[in-house]
Amino acid sequence: MEFLKVDSLDSARAKLFAHAKDILGGEEVIPAAQALERVTARDLHANDDIPGFRRSTVDGYAVLCADTAGAGESIPVFLTLKGRVEMGETADFSIAGGEAGEVFTGGMLPAGADGVVMVEYTQPFGENGIAVNQSVAYGENMVLPGEDMCAGQILLKRGKQILPQDIGGLAAAGITSLPVYATPKVTILSTGDELVPPDQTPAPGKIRDINTYALSALAIKHGLVVVNTAVLPDEWDAIEGAVRAGMESGDIVIVSGGSSKGKKDMTRAIFDHVSTPGVFTHGIAVKPGKPTILGADSVSRTLLVGLPGHPVSAMMVFELLIGWLLREAAGKPAPPAIPARIDCNLASSPGKLTCWPCSLREEGGQYIATPIFGKSGLITTLTGADGYLIAPRDLEGLQAGQSVMVHPL
Repeated sequence: MEFLKVDSLDSARAKLFAHAKDILGGEEVIPAAQALERVTARDLHANDDIPGFRRSTVDGYAVLCADTAGAGESIPVFLTLKGRVEMGETADFSIAGGEAGEVFTGGMLPAGADGVVMVEYTQPFGENGIAVNQSVAYGENMVLPGEDMCAGQILLKRGKQILPQDIGGLAAAGITSLPVYATPKVTILSTGDELVPPDQTPAPGKIRDINTYALSALAIKHGLVVVNTAVLPDEWDAIEGAVRAGMESGDIVIVSGGSSKGKKDMTRAIFDHVSTPGVFTHGIAVKPGKPTILGADSVSRTLLVGLPGHPVSAMMVFELLIGWLLREAAGKPAPPAIPARIDCNLASSPGKLTCWPCSLREEGGQYIATPIFGKSGLITTLTGADGYLIAPRDLEGLQAGQSVMVHPL
């Protein structure tokens, strides 16, 4: 039997990125209103100062702050009302010492004003005056030009996943369309004579298909468009045909199962048969996930990924490689890891980077990580996990109480 010549995770990632840089990372321009959860392909700058004028943040009276010094309930300050600024209108008057202008929330301030007193702290006085019974500081209850954003300021950096508040910021800046990374398309193929659909009761020797659904959900989570899925028998012609179809319709073809060196593990041979340059990695020094296959086709501009058949292995490798690649190609930072302390001794596999699913709980103001022990064929190893921790390949294990970083799932 031929043994796998494994790459380190870093080496596999470097090879994957080198082959993917001409496949992923294309741009498209879309309406800002449709940009939720897409990733910016360039830095976006504000074109103007926002706001472009001094605005009130309250209903009240624009004043010179110096006029209100010492004002209180028992010693009000009396000011002459110079005018009113209607909402959405330009302030066509200015105020000087001893004067005030009525303004509304969001409205423009008259020239000369350097603060706003809330209407609750005023009373009408005479025919054309107000009594102010609270002092205001310079800039109080007002927004200065450019205080929200300045012309030329970076509003969103390249690689930013757009959130609802970002769409609001784009609207404020008058940006109605923007360049985002094109969404890669993926085909997901699960192989195995033992697989049946989830709505069937498996006969002896059969199991329900998990990977099609779990990997499709992971793909969507990471911003991929799943263009096709299929469950295939361990037959060369069926797998080859589905891989070729996936190469024509998308950017990534993922095959789960058939990646090790067993009698029916033909994924590598099929990848090499249908692609150029073909497979560049077969085997990664990672547990779980050692028999992972990575390849590429320069003609169809497609990445080919062979994942282990066990669900935990397949999903962990997807996170470590595909999830990482998509972030790297888009310049998007990884989700922040959570510092925690492990609550038990944990053996790892020397020579392999070992990933352990774990749950988290909070005790005494810090997180405690509890590894979830289970075989890579058991999906419940992940369904109870909040994240995973990594034991480097040069360690024999981790000790109870040791600090770890938990990567969220």
